[in-house]
Amino acid sequence: MHPLIQLIALATMFLGYQRDSLAEDWPGFLGLRGDSISHETGLLKSWPDQGPPLAWKKTVGTGYSAPSIRGDLLVLHHRLGKEEVVEAMDPLSGESQWRHAYPSAYIDPYGYNNGPRCTPLLTQDRCYGLGAEGKLFCLDLMRGELIWERDTARDFQIPEAFFGVGSTPLLEGNKLIVMLGAQPNAGVVAFDAQTGATLWTAVGKETWDGEPKTGWRGEPIVRWQGHEKQASYASPVAATIHGRRHILCLMRQGLVSLDPETGKEQFHFWFRATVNESVNAMNPVVSGDTILLSAAYYRVGAVLLKVASDGRSVSPLWRSLALEVHWSTPLLIDGHLYAFSGRNEPDARFRCVEMATGEVKWDQDESWRKSYQGPPEKYGRGSAILADGKLIAMGEAGQLGLFNPTPAGPEEISHFQVPEMKYPCWTAPVLSEGRLFLRSEDKLICYDLKPH
Repeated sequence: MHPLIQLIALATMFLGYQRDSLAEDWPGFLGLRGDSISHETGLLKSWPDQGPPLAWKKTVGTGYSAPSIRGDLLVLHHRLGKEEVVEAMDPLSGESQWRHAYPSAYIDPYGYNNGPRCTPLLTQDRCYGLGAEGKLFCLDLMRGELIWERDTARDFQIPEAFFGVGSTPLLEGNKLIVMLGAQPNAGVVAFDAQTGATLWTAVGKETWDGEPKTGWRGEPIVRWQGHEKQASYASPVAATIHGRRHILCLMRQGLVSLDPETGKEQFHFWFRATVNESVNAMNPVVSGDTILLSAAYYRVGAVLLKVASDGRSVSPLWRSLALEVHWSTPLLIDGHLYAFSGRNEPDARFRCVEMATGEVKWDQDESWRKSYQGPPEKYGRGSAILADGKLIAMGEAGQLGLFNPTPAGPEEISHFQVPEMKYPCWTAPVLSEGRLFLRSEDKLICYDLKPH
C-alpha cells in the first residue's frame, strides 16, 4: 500500500474511533454543562440482567454529595465520624490520592444523614466545596492543600436551614456564587474565586418585602421580619437570554435573576408552597427565553416563565401539576422534559412533558412503599442523566435503568437492582470516560459501560 494511502487509512480509522467513543469529564453538579447531559458515545447499548461489569466499589462516609471527576481525579465530599472529608481518588480504582478534613458537628434535625449535601466543583487546578454547616473552601486540586476558606455561618446572618446547607456553588468568571440565604439582603453572595473575599451580596428584604403577588392565600403582602429562611436546595444557574447574562437563583421564596457582575436584581418571581415547611430543590431549566420551575411540596406543580426582551421581567406561559419535582432536575431533550414527579414514594411518577405547552406525553407509575419486603420493582422517585443518546435512571431504592428518550412512550431497554444500593439513593448518577459512578449513603460504586 502506498504510504500516503496507508496514512489516510490510519487517520480515518482514528477519527472513526473518536466518533464512536468520545469521552469527557464530569467536574461538578449535574455535569460539564450543568444539565445532566454527557456527550460521551460508544457506551453499551443494553445491559446484562445482572448489570454492566463492576469496575470497583468501596465504603465511604455519609452525605448526598455526588462525586466530581476531572482528568485522573475523582473528588468526593463525605462525612466520616466527626469530620467532613474531601477525598481525591483514582477513578480507575477508587484508590485514595489525597484527603482534606475539618471538624463537623452537624446533626440533621429531621433524622436524615449528617454528611455534606453539596457537590465539589473542579477547575483545572482548584476544588471548591461547601459543607453541611456552611464551611466554604477552596483547595489545590492536585495536592488537596487549603488555599482559602470562609465560615459562612459565622460571617453572615443565616437562619438555620431545614436540612443543612445544600446549594452547590456556581463559578461564573472569577466569581464563586453561593446561595447562602443570609439576612437581611445576602440571600446570594459572590466571592472572589481566587481569594474568597466577598464581592457582592443580594436578595432578601429588598426583594420580597411588600411584594404584592406572593401566591399566599389570604396574605397578599409580604411583611419581612428579618428571620425568614431564604436558602433552598436548588443551585444557581447561569444563562444568556436575549443577549443578557443572568444568574438564576431559585430561592425558598422563588426565582431571582441577578447580574453576575454587580449582583443587581433583574427580575424575581414568587414560587413556593403556602405552608412554612416547604423547600425548592430543583434547578431552573432554561430553553431559549423560557425558564421552567417545579416543586413537589403541597401541590405547587410547575410553571413555565417567559423572559421579556429587555430581561427585566417574566410572565407565566402555563402553570399546572404536569410536573411535581421533589429534588432532581428534569432533563430537557428535543423540547421534552423527562423527570421523576411526586413528593413521596407512594405518588412517584416517571413522566415526559412537552416544555412549551406543559402537555404530559406519557406517565409511568413508579409508586412503592418502604414497608415492602425486598427491593421494589419500581424506581420510586429518582434522578436521571443522558449519555450516548440514552437515559440512565437511578431509583431511590437502588434500581438502575436504561431508557430510550422518546415522547412516544417509556422505552426501557434494561434495568437491574444494584446489590449494594438501598434506600435512600438520592444522589444522581455520574458518568466520565465510560465509567458510571453511583453513590448511596455508605457506598461508592463504579460500573464499566464501555463495550469489550
